[in-house]
Amino acid sequence: MPLLLTVQNLTVDFRSRRTNTQAVAGISFEVARGEVVAIVGESGSGKSVTSLALLGLLAKPAAHIESGTARFASKKLGDIDLLQLSEAELQQVRGNDISMIFQEPMTSLNPVLTCGSQVVEALRLHTTLGPAEAEARTIELFAEAQLPRPAAIFKSYPHEISGGQKQRVMIAMAMACRPALLIADEPTTALDVTVQARILDLIRDLRREHNTAVLFITHDLGVVAEIADRILVMYRGRVVEQGTVLDIFTNPQHPYTKGLLACRPRLSIGRERLPVVSDFMAVDTTGNLIARPETSAAAAPGELRPESESSKPFPVEQKGRSTAVVDAVGAGLAPARPLDDLNADTVNGVNRWAGVSPAPIPLLEVENLRVYFPIRKGFFTRKTEFVKAVDDVSFTIYPGETVGLVGESGCGKTTLGRTLLQLTEPTSGRILFEGTDLTQLPAAELRHRRREFQLVFQDPYAALNPMLTVGEAILEPLRVHGVGGSRAEQRARVRELLRTVGLSDDAEQRYPHEFSGGQRQRICIARALALRPKLIVCDESVSALDVSVQAQVLNLLNDLKRELGITYLFITHDLSVARFMSDRLLVMSQGRIVEAGPAAEVYAHPQNPYTQQLLAAIPSDDPARIRARVQL
Repeated sequence: MPLLLTVQNLTVDFRSRRTNTQAVAGISFEVARGEVVAIVGESGSGKSVTSLALLGLLAKPAAHIESGTARFASKKLGDIDLLQLSEAELQQVRGNDISMIFQEPMTSLNPVLTCGSQVVEALRLHTTLGPAEAEARTIELFAEAQLPRPAAIFKSYPHEISGGQKQRVMIAMAMACRPALLIADEPTTALDVTVQARILDLIRDLRREHNTAVLFITHDLGVVAEIADRILVMYRGRVVEQGTVLDIFTNPQHPYTKGLLACRPRLSIGRERLPVVSDFMAVDTTGNLIARPETSAAAAPGELRPESESSKPFPVEQKGRSTAVVDAVGAGLAPARPLDDLNADTVNGVNRWAGVSPAPIPLLEVENLRVYFPIRKGFFTRKTEFVKAVDDVSFTIYPGETVGLVGESGCGKTTLGRTLLQLTEPTSGRILFEGTDLTQLPAAELRHRRREFQLVFQDPYAALNPMLTVGEAILEPLRVHGVGGSRAEQRARVRELLRTVGLSDDAEQRYPHEFSGGQRQRICIARALALRPKLIVCDESVSALDVSVQAQVLNLLNDLKRELGITYLFITHDLSVARFMSDRLLVMSQGRIVEAGPAAEVYAHPQNPYTQQLLAAIPSDDPARIRARVQL
């Protein structure tokens, strides 16, 4: 295939008054017409900076291209170097020759303009179409992007449609002028597996019908296995390995690549600790990456290994058994066994408590819970309809277990989680926490009981006050509830919590923006632990994290469960993560629980068609499937 883009020795620096950081260090790669090249790596590896440099979108004057060329075959301008173009020339290339799908569609779309008008603007800028023709073409593009009711979406504002629909609007905008190269920067991150599958199908269709080349930037290697022809693996601004998708997945050479492949949860693997990247590589005295001798041949990519020093639990305060389990034992309703034995009863995702008689006392019981949101149609009409966000849901959670709640966006997962914590008022039903109906508690008493259940949000940056230091953020719940002793004792408790989640004491004086995404999520977990809760609701708490950071956070959550006796409701759209974390699984669709049971059983033998659809949409990195795809 003829080459479309050739990048040579690209180097990008970020300069400030105090430091000079090299974000991209002399990378080189090629993209042929109709080819999909994936760039994979963790946050901060230089993936997005590379793509922004090609389109002249780097923040100036902080970002500076030190060296390199990027030869591109433009339809209008001919053979050009993208790095040497003027702003006027770049405007001719952007959208016309090269388009980009950004990671977060909500921040990429103008909130005060309708979705259709934004695509019309791109068409009017780069083509000779009139207003009516541009509108018709936009509706046609929305139909090609598999958007439901294209004419209605045309008139809708971004906040009125779902995340997956916003991403498809971005794809329609990117493909409006039939570009030769599509840069997709994390286009499926934090999307449901079914929406992700549809977007991948759409990109494949565009490639097949228009011979569009794709530069696909992601940290999700499962997605890469489904769509890429070749892979570039980036680490700290450098390409450490590149090759065909089949070679990378079957015979990775670099320890970093092996680590990325190994640390992803898999449906076929039971309840074991996930390896982390540091198990596979280290940095020598000269700053070069080297393989750890003890792990270089310990496991094939994707296989779980015995626990290593770097993946052992963080030192945490020993609590033995959870309070709920102790209460059950004292009442004679549960066998007297240590918490580790309880965990042993949930090996491979099967909760064997179901076979124990008598059963333990439930920690949380949800009975016929409904949450309806009213919608008034028309300005003068009094007729009211309802969105049934949660519709007659009932389930039970026992002490010391993890219950996974999975489903697509809009199915009611987050509303259910917020309602359990009384952050959203239920329409009807009962929520019994240790036998007490939370829906009937007076405000003062409910505030006191909130100490026993906490929430870890999806976006750790939005969940932390940027004006407070980390220490103050963790200290705040201790002050609000008046627990933890004196001020000095509370400060000591903060430092203990930071060590519990694997952070050093000096993190106490730093601000949230000074930490990575994974570290910020650890801080949110530390804050959730401050009041020693019995139940933690994790709402998509790892969905936007790199796979390597995700593995660390998932291991941490399991460590805390084992050592502190915490019970989790784990809300996620990632079924592989849910399989790894959960003892039991609840599958939610359109506000209802459509399937429930031991996690291993639900995954092995799904009964509901919706569950089967979710499982079928999970990207596969099976070498046989990759081989069959690339040979087509």
